Amino acid sequence: MFTFLLWLILLVLCWPLALLALLLYPLVWLLLLPFRIAGIAVGGVLALLAAVFMLPARVLRGPALR
Repeated sequence: MFTFLLWLILLVLCWPLALLALLLYPLVWLLLLPFRIAGIAVGGVLALLAAVFMLPARVLRGPALR
C-alpha cells in the first residue's frame, strides 16, 4: 500500500517517470526472479546443514519433549 501511495505521488509530480516505472516493473521482477529462486535454494541448504549439525545434540538429549 505504501509503495502504491509513493507511485501516486510520483504520478502527480512527474507522470512520465511514473509511467516508465509502471512499464519497467514487470521486466525488473523477471530479471530478479532467478536471484530469488537461488536465495530460496541457499536457505534450504543452510537449514539442512543446521539440522544435520544439531542432530547429535538432539539425539543425546533423549526422549524429552522437543
